[in-house]
Amino acid sequence: MSRSPRHDKILQLVRENGFMPIEELARILAVTPQTIRRDINQLCEDNLLRRYHGGAALGSSVENEDYFARKGKLQSEKAHIADMIAASIPDHASLFMSIGTTIEVVAQALSATHKGLRVITNNIHVASTMSANPDFNVLITSGVVRASDGGITGVATLDFINQFKVDYAILGVSGIEADGSLLDFDYREVRVAQAMMANARHRYLAADHSKFGRNALVRMGHISEFHVMFTDARPPEALSKLLEQHNVRLVMAES
Repeated sequence: MSRSPRHDKILQLVRENGFMPIEELARILAVTPQTIRRDINQLCEDNLLRRYHGGAALGSSVENEDYFARKGKLQSEKAHIADMIAASIPDHASLFMSIGTTIEVVAQALSATHKGLRVITNNIHVASTMSANPDFNVLITSGVVRASDGGITGVATLDFINQFKVDYAILGVSGIEADGSLLDFDYREVRVAQAMMANARHRYLAADHSKFGRNALVRMGHISEFHVMFTDARPPEALSKLLEQHNVRLVMAES
């Protein structure tokens, strides 16, 4: 069936942001939330959107979006998040850095501003970026390399990670539900992230606003397991309350 201009605008906004809350769509399009809910229901019936708690998104809960598509999205927001994380990491610190396009931008920010870092990563792109700084000591884990994004996972990766105890773990995530559940798509990647969390004194979560309410299959953990969450927009109310309840510091990057 033919779509209205408003439906086309909704699809455009969701494609650009990954996830759009109902209230934000209503504000941008100058209609009521009830109207947006009806629009989303129609677009879901046409298999153009997926409805999640509080909003709508594209994509599957069992398969992540293409790496290069993810890498091209929200570049400015990721850069702001990366700058805030870099500002909170001292020189001569030891770090775990995980798989993820936001983490790759953090690697760029740290490489430009820091000295004396010791970095352990299962992300080929992070290792490549940070090893270009002659003052860094970069260790890349053993394991199986994913052709899709250069991530390294597997039993050998876990064994490697568990040899270390570092100052900071800087991790990304695919989705954050309103109850604080942290979600991802690959259980092998999740196990490595959990090992990094268990072997770090301070745990930092980097997540742009498109992760709020996004669905994924595998549970990585809970927001309460992190010390600081870095993002580019205020989380939904329920998630904000959880951060406060569990004393997770919220750092919002300035646009």
